Amino acid sequence: MKKVGIVMGSDSDLPIIRKATATLDSLEIPYEVHVYSAHRTPDEARDFARNARANGFGVLIAAAGMAAHLAGAVAANTTLPVIGIPCKSTNLDGIDALLSTVMMPSGIPVATVAIDGGVNAALLSAQILAVEDAELAAKLDAKRASDAKKVLEKDAAVAAEFNK
Repeated sequence: MKKVGIVMGSDSDLPIIRKATATLDSLEIPYEVHVYSAHRTPDEARDFARNARANGFGVLIAAAGMAAHLAGAVAANTTLPVIGIPCKSTNLDGIDALLSTVMMPSGIPVATVAIDGGVNAALLSAQILAVEDAELAAKLDAKRASDAKKVLEKDAAVAAEFNK
């Protein structure tokens, strides 16, 4: 199975990345995690992206706050799918990161999840990898069914209390 490459602009993004890695762990998807800044370590970020396919990655996740150029910088250096996670900061509650991540120029796409959306970034990575992996697709189907069951159990509890 291909790995998921995860980069974050700062270790302050670790709480969001931990949600992504926990989701990947639950699906038994291998990954690597690194801290590379688009601004402070641009050479390392570029090299990671340029060598990602050769290093066994099938999709990359890039998490960053504020100016949030990391996902775009990564995407500019690979043709692998890149998923951006805009991270909340103290200045603009993550809106700055969201806009920086989602507003990519034509030709350099970045799939963007919600602000602090580590779980969805991991799930989208899994869906991308599952295009060529039937076993992983079955795990995703089972997760969806389990999630639906939990919602229906909550619905039954609420209905029992209020719908008399």
